[in-house]
Amino acid sequence: MNTALAFDKTIPSHFTLDSYKKHFADFLEWLKVSSQTQTVNSLVKSRARFMDDVLQSLWQHFDLNKQKQLTLIAVGGYGRGELHPYSDIDLLILTEARLSPALQEQIAHFVTLLWDLRLEVGHSVRTIKESVSLGKDDITIATNLMEMRYLAGNQQLFDSLQAEVSKDNFWPSKDFFQAKRHEQQGRHAQYHGTAYNLEPNLKANPGGLRDIQTIGWVAKKHFRTRTMRELVAYQYLTEDEYQELMECEAYLWQMRFALHIEAGRNENRILFDYQPAVANRLGFGDDGKASVERMMKRFFRTVQRVSELNEMLLQHFEGSILKSHSKYKTLPLDDFFEIQGHLIHATDKAVFARRENILRLFWHIANHPQIHGIHSETIRLLRQVRRRLMGDLQDYEACRQLFMAIIRHPHGMDRAITLMHRHGILAAYLPQWRNIVGQMQFDLFHAYTVDEHTHRVLKNLHRYSEPEFANEFPLCTDIVNRLEKPELLYLGGIFHDIAKGRGGDHSDLGAMDAREFGKLHKLSEFDTKLIVWLVEQHLLMSVTAQRRDIHDPAVIAEFAEKVRDETRLNYLYCLTLADIRATNDNLWNDWKGSLLRELYLGTQKAFRRGLEKPMDLRDQIREHQTEALRLLAEKGFSEVQVNPLWNKFKADYFARYNPRLIAWHTENLLQHADFSQPMVLISPSAMRGGTQIFVYTADQPNLFARMVAALDSKKVSIFDAQIMTNKDGYAMDTFVVLEQNGAAVTSTSRIASIKKALETYITNPPTTERQKARPNKQLRAFHVPPKVVFLPGKNKQRTMLELAALDTPGLLADIGQVFSQCEINIHAAKITTIGERAEDFFMISTRQDEALTADEQSQLRRVLVEQLTHATEG
Repeated sequence: MNTALAFDKTIPSHFTLDSYKKHFADFLEWLKVSSQTQTVNSLVKSRARFMDDVLQSLWQHFDLNKQKQLTLIAVGGYGRGELHPYSDIDLLILTEARLSPALQEQIAHFVTLLWDLRLEVGHSVRTIKESVSLGKDDITIATNLMEMRYLAGNQQLFDSLQAEVSKDNFWPSKDFFQAKRHEQQGRHAQYHGTAYNLEPNLKANPGGLRDIQTIGWVAKKHFRTRTMRELVAYQYLTEDEYQELMECEAYLWQMRFALHIEAGRNENRILFDYQPAVANRLGFGDDGKASVERMMKRFFRTVQRVSELNEMLLQHFEGSILKSHSKYKTLPLDDFFEIQGHLIHATDKAVFARRENILRLFWHIANHPQIHGIHSETIRLLRQVRRRLMGDLQDYEACRQLFMAIIRHPHGMDRAITLMHRHGILAAYLPQWRNIVGQMQFDLFHAYTVDEHTHRVLKNLHRYSEPEFANEFPLCTDIVNRLEKPELLYLGGIFHDIAKGRGGDHSDLGAMDAREFGKLHKLSEFDTKLIVWLVEQHLLMSVTAQRRDIHDPAVIAEFAEKVRDETRLNYLYCLTLADIRATNDNLWNDWKGSLLRELYLGTQKAFRRGLEKPMDLRDQIREHQTEALRLLAEKGFSEVQVNPLWNKFKADYFARYNPRLIAWHTENLLQHADFSQPMVLISPSAMRGGTQIFVYTADQPNLFARMVAALDSKKVSIFDAQIMTNKDGYAMDTFVVLEQNGAAVTSTSRIASIKKALETYITNPPTTERQKARPNKQLRAFHVPPKVVFLPGKNKQRTMLELAALDTPGLLADIGQVFSQCEINIHAAKITTIGERAEDFFMISTRQDEALTADEQSQLRRVLVEQLTHATEG
């Protein structure tokens, strides 16, 4: 299609900045309208031709066409003649020799004008010698030069550069291939080796547009091809594979084009807040999450196909360019498979006519650690048979036996399960897995689709048994090494989220799937029940650790009663840890690990004492005091010195704090000279996974609000709070805090600054209103309306309050401010953040130390909701 025919407005004959801006705006509007009727391929080429016309006109406007020593060249994507609505304009201004100051100024005016037109221009001014030299040193520059296209100026200069770039000594084919493969591996590593991120980058993610371009670049360099279709003639692609690759590219282009339009800028990451509008623009409908799920499921299927084709073709190129396949010795495995180098290769093209051989392929991978991947010819056979499958692989008894052999194999959850996931064999085996491929999760807690999250859970579980990771989570390593049947743990991992996206409780539905799996695969009734229980209760330990007071013996007893025995506790602990760590690489921290470990050890102790004789609160207090006294004696403190202080503390204190913390508090309190001033202790290193802050001061109204405001001013995240007073009316409050990146506070100056802020806010709080940070862009894509629920409690003088809200900056400080306004005392707090959602529990009372009446609860609920709604909107 010709741009002049498609976009009928010509470039303004007389240059003014406003007239050109209007010309650009008219063209952009035409692009938006035309996207509903024209192919994306024609539109990206139309924008490239539009830019050609504009740049050639401006080149003349600045009289640069009169300079015989200059050539204007398009490089990169623009050089290919492909420009999305806001793509960069990459230009090379080629010069015959060094430029005079006057000519440099002319070029500077030309480039400045392009910026004034709000174009994202990447440009360089170089001689032929400089271009070739830099290209030889930098693979990215070399690739851009390979795609250069003449725009204006001295044609001979352009031809000379093109001749230099075409020479064999300008990146020999072998070196170019190795450099581009290394570049791709590095790019994939930035995205943790997966395209299954919930906010993927359409260009850079594995399976994205860059992977398609890499195939084209390598082919262009080695075969001197101009188009991907020519690879069919070289028998590197079948006609079907070529068509598939072009369909994949077209869909990714459609998404990128729509994303640029909706974002209004050069954006390649499809963020949550753009997804609904992009889905609507692409014709998936405007019904919110359902539309997005349809669009993203197709996206994830697309990138999986691109990844396979990319892997297959780069292997072909490796054999052709590096002649590597001829160097490898072959090792026969059976009648169907052999090892070539580090790849498994099918010896018979009809190998998969026997369906069990699909599973046998992956059993061999598990059984031979030297196998790193699947040979390209075998990938092609696997792709072909996968499309012809009728029914599920689990329908075949031989396949079931091999699947269980892989699950039970010590290395089955290593490379074998990853390749089964990557090549769609898990989906071909388990129909339930097929439903979660590309299944979105609309929150900030999860970073991956359901299938990729589950795959990562399995990898985490396998790490427990790997010697090189023995020190990572030693308790889990010890447990797994003692498990009689670790395969039950893996099956619990496979099914724990497998029912997500179906509606209903995914734990209950997944448990039903697990029960059917056990029956079909002839597992014992005991083993099946254990897997079913794991799936049903896979959230129990996480919820208990993060939302309940795990230092309360009653909480431990209740949890132990639900778990019932130490065997289940072992399986549940390992699964819970692997599950949380697989949700989001940025959300795991030592604090969460500490909570889970303490809950595990506390429950284990309860089991070993016998559930019929759970630990009595008095036993726990005596145990903590005895150990704390031993620690204090090592520091030179006697029981005679300690007892007068401890007599002022309530029993709850000794139950809730471990001996090390009790000793730390006591040592400093015995040395504190002036109790008219607050004592603020901050642990210099992590304790229980976070930085511990202990405040001892005379109790006073609004104390909690002041302290959280002080911590908010220092930009630390509060993960837990223990609020209590002693018999003399002194507050003994503890906070566990982390830096915003999830690390403990360790800097000496930072600790001193936090300590000073707390002391200041407690004794002389600022009168000016605190400056509140705005929610980040990611948070604005989510809607979590504040919800306040009052819960029944055992203590008739206390009211339990549960609050859920968007985790905006300063949320806890806002809550504390409301409590102050409503004259509410806080006796305990449990702070939980799950992605974008905060779920906090408070034990509160009136200033008269009474539970809130129904009217007081209603008023507090109203004020909290109003305040937090305003904070979110602000």
